[in-house]
Amino acid sequence: MSRESLTATRELVRFALRRDRLKLPIWVGGIGLGMLYAVSALPAAYKTPEERQVRAELMDSPAATMMSGPGYGLDNYTLGAMITNEMVLWLAVPAAMMSIFLVTRHTRAEEETGRAELIRSAVVGRYAAPLAALIVAVIANVGVAILTALAMMSGDLAVADSFAVGAGLGMTGLAFAGVATVTAQLTEHARSASSLAMAVVGTAFLLRAIGDAAEPGGSPVSWFSPLAWTQQMRPFVDVRWWPLLLSGLVLLATIAAAYALSGRRDVAAGLLPARLGRAGASASLSTPFGLAFRQQRASVIGWGTGLFIFAVASGSLSDSVSEAVAENPQMGEVFAANGQDPTDGFYATMALFFALLIAAFAVTSVLRLRSEERNGHTEAVLATAVSRGRWISAWLIFTVLASAFLLAVSGLGVGLGAVGGAAGAAVIGEVTVATIAFLPAVLVIIGVAAALFGIRPGWSVWSWLLVGYAFFFGMFGALLDLPDLIADISPFNHLTVMPLANLEAVPLAALAIIAAALLTIGRALFQHRDLDVG
Repeated sequence: MSRESLTATRELVRFALRRDRLKLPIWVGGIGLGMLYAVSALPAAYKTPEERQVRAELMDSPAATMMSGPGYGLDNYTLGAMITNEMVLWLAVPAAMMSIFLVTRHTRAEEETGRAELIRSAVVGRYAAPLAALIVAVIANVGVAILTALAMMSGDLAVADSFAVGAGLGMTGLAFAGVATVTAQLTEHARSASSLAMAVVGTAFLLRAIGDAAEPGGSPVSWFSPLAWTQQMRPFVDVRWWPLLLSGLVLLATIAAAYALSGRRDVAAGLLPARLGRAGASASLSTPFGLAFRQQRASVIGWGTGLFIFAVASGSLSDSVSEAVAENPQMGEVFAANGQDPTDGFYATMALFFALLIAAFAVTSVLRLRSEERNGHTEAVLATAVSRGRWISAWLIFTVLASAFLLAVSGLGVGLGAVGGAAGAAVIGEVTVATIAFLPAVLVIIGVAAALFGIRPGWSVWSWLLVGYAFFFGMFGALLDLPDLIADISPFNHLTVMPLANLEAVPLAALAIIAAALLTIGRALFQHRDLDVG
């Protein structure tokens, strides 16, 4: 790599920071605030060591380990050990997502829109743009590391261990930034590059979950996941720094791979050639719904496959909950005090977790309306005998049906996994129904995204805030002992799905009515505004 190939890197870094002057502070600040809230709220929710040990008893099961971490420090569950075991994973995932979207936005998306070719017509080196994107990713992840460390230190936690957690989160983000530089070389489209990188995140999550649940402290499988390495540093228990080197090695290896791959392709081209379509379109593509299905079927298949595999693996651990209660009577007493059967609690948690993931899919589906409009595709469709109402209705109907399908697939997967363990066949139907019961809550998320899109296409991205809010309080509401008024902002908090006898019709109907109103508002607003093209 010559010096000339990096010409104008500094200018591109400044340009990228200028473009992301709102997005980056939101991402970095959101992760830092998540840690600060945990550090502030947990001491109030668990005031004594005895209360924290009761929480530790709940976490000492394969099912809980799968959704949190390897369980270091459960025998002396200090505040630092609790945060590391239960919160760090759910901050590492957003750090990975931030890095993936950032790198893809400033590399593959620039090539896809033609801006990269325009910029390179000036005095700009061949590798200046990808290097600039990586530098911005470094800046963002350094911000994540510093903010999370300072947040933990504000709770009088050990300085060295706090910075270990911060450094681990930052290096995790950079490892996936490197993954994104590779996927950006493979495909012609930014959406495909991001999807491939997110598939790596999903695989890493699954490997960590299976590995950590296999044995205390994690098994060798855990070490294949970058998402596990921060917790494997054992902060606030017996901190060790060398797992940071693994993230650094992944970053260097992926940068080297991206450099080698970029020399084998043309600008705006991908190493994986796009498949040519048929000369004539099928009859289904003559309708807006058929077009929406055709554009998103690969995404639905990918999501469905990943969710099903993860659901089966999750469901297979259901028998471990009963075993854990049998071995630990104190855990059974905690469940009994909450009026909940341990196995039902596990199924309910799995149903909520997959419903939240599917809410994220639903938002990405609605956001494609935004890209279709800005790329001029919507204008081309509306130039035919297709009305605005028909166009947006078809797309939203597809999103609703796809979300229902993914909920059913996830519930079926958990049920089949449970039957593969020690559960009876009846659990398949029960868990599937419980998971589908979250559909009205998912519809509310779709409705919010549609309403924001109806006002202005760019506003639709703010629907991610509701998804993040619902995920955070869905996963950590019980841990943080949040007031009902705050937790109830999430539509998912109004449903009790297990056992099925506790499922009430009124919350389901109320959420469905709210969702229908939001969808109607979004459709009406879209019909009465100008298109945003270019």
